[in-house]
Amino acid sequence: MRLLEVENLGLGFGGAGILRGVSFGVGPGERVALVGESGCGKSMTLHALTRLPPTDAANVTGEVRFMGAPLRGPHPRISYVFQDPMASLDPVMRIGRQLREACVEPGEGRAARDARIAETLRAVDLRDPDAVMRSFPCELSGGMCQRAMIAMALLRNPALLVADEPTTALDATTQADVMALLGRVVRERGMALLLATHNITLVAGMCDTVNVFYAGQIVESGPAREVAGNPLHPYTRGLMAAVPRISGRRAADLRDIPGEVPSPAEIEAECRRDGGWACAFRPRCAFAEPGCGAALAPRRLGGRTVVCKNKPLEVS
Repeated sequence: MRLLEVENLGLGFGGAGILRGVSFGVGPGERVALVGESGCGKSMTLHALTRLPPTDAANVTGEVRFMGAPLRGPHPRISYVFQDPMASLDPVMRIGRQLREACVEPGEGRAARDARIAETLRAVDLRDPDAVMRSFPCELSGGMCQRAMIAMALLRNPALLVADEPTTALDATTQADVMALLGRVVRERGMALLLATHNITLVAGMCDTVNVFYAGQIVESGPAREVAGNPLHPYTRGLMAAVPRISGRRAADLRDIPGEVPSPAEIEAECRRDGGWACAFRPRCAFAEPGCGAALAPRRLGGRTVVCKNKPLEVS
């Protein structure tokens, strides 16, 4: 049995659909990534799982099951790490107080709780837990605040850690350190990880499975190394080509994806078809054909799934 099962998840505000038919799963101890540009639906999917704002005011359809039971709100075995730690932490409350409030256990005294917090802070490479607990968020670096947020998530001993672009507000070196930390703690504690990121190359060495999002829909999914090494969907290829690379002593030329992600209203107007949806990526796609304007169904290619009918698709 899978730890988390998401089937045909949809989300809309008013008449505009934000997510369309999103289905994926996370097994115990598995590391799964949601990848795509900003505005593609990754964060909204993570929020919709437990009806976090702003999805609590939206029309949510489909089925989400966690540990075999329907999931319709926050769950004590699911913890979140969000994008900007400075926005997630209370700026006028010391870190220690915030951590204590996050890990209340019946019958546990303050001394025992503080010892557990200190142990967890050390586990996330904050080697002076007493100083961290006495500090306000503004007295710590962005990387230290994010480590404190990861510690807060771990204190509840979650079965699933959900990380929504956890390195967005950090510099490149700190980003690498935080991602390495996340990989280590989920491995050591046997937790599952659900990670949202725009960096597809990041997940190749860290995650087991990747789901590529575009315009509120999963357009490609499969084993992370296979998807990154041999992308099938033109959008996934575009994401790979847009990653900065160094060739010899020179930076290789960056290739962007022309155009922009369409708005939900544009998708409703241009892509809705009887019984399905046409490809929302076709206005930006170099391989677009007349048939791409018809309703598309997912195709199984080996151990991969792709929503595209282009002829150049091959499994090498």
